[in-house]
Amino acid sequence: MSERLDLKAKLGLDVFKPALEPHIKIKQGMEKDLRLKPAIRACPAGLYSENDNGEVVLTIDGCLECGTCRLVCGTEILDWNYPPGGTGVQYRFG
Repeated sequence: MSERLDLKAKLGLDVFKPALEPHIKIKQGMEKDLRLKPAIRACPAGLYSENDNGEVVLTIDGCLECGTCRLVCGTEILDWNYPPGGTGVQYRFG
């Protein structure tokens, strides 16, 4: 019988194909908006962090395209679209 993989190991099997433009952007001037801070804790891929200036920074690599950040922050803060066909995450569960 094969060994069960934990979540981190399963996510490590996924393939990410970058698009020419990022599919998520923090809208200009919203980096310090308090409504963006919940994404730091809510994003399952850990793409959001806070820098020394108190601004929230987004690193798009490894996005799972789950939409959690869009739900917790709202569309007034984020410009969120699905990546164009053939790009983005490809799930390969073990």
